Amino acid sequence: MKKIYLLLLLCIISICGFTQSRYISATTKKIVFSRDGGACQCCGSSIRLEYDHITPFSCGGASDASNIQLLCMSCNRSKSNSCVCKVHHKTVGTNCCDGKTIKNRESSTSQQCTGNTKKGARCKKKTTNANGRCYLHQ
Repeated sequence: MKKIYLLLLLCIISICGFTQSRYISATTKKIVFSRDGGACQCCGSSIRLEYDHITPFSCGGASDASNIQLLCMSCNRSKSNSCVCKVHHKTVGTNCCDGKTIKNRESSTSQQCTGNTKKGARCKKKTTNANGRCYLHQ
């Protein structure tokens, strides 16, 4: 009998753990589109817009209007699972590590990456990492 209760408890816990969803409702999309003025929150573009989680979904970010923003496809893809748009070198989200939200601020302490490409040339990307290397050379 204890084994049955234990199995039921494990099933309930596992189901509860998977309740968070990436799905963004149509209502949330309308709210975010209106709030953000139908423009990318990084570069201001109004084409190829996507709904982005400010705190990444992989870091526990919810799919509600307070955690969703509009980004163009280019900015959203470059942001990936971080808080920095690597195309425009702007912080457009929440850093998973420290939990601070910063929107649309130019990165003032960026420097050229000290890493080398596969061909041996110096990397041309900018970085704000303390180690002086961009996301490709960490």
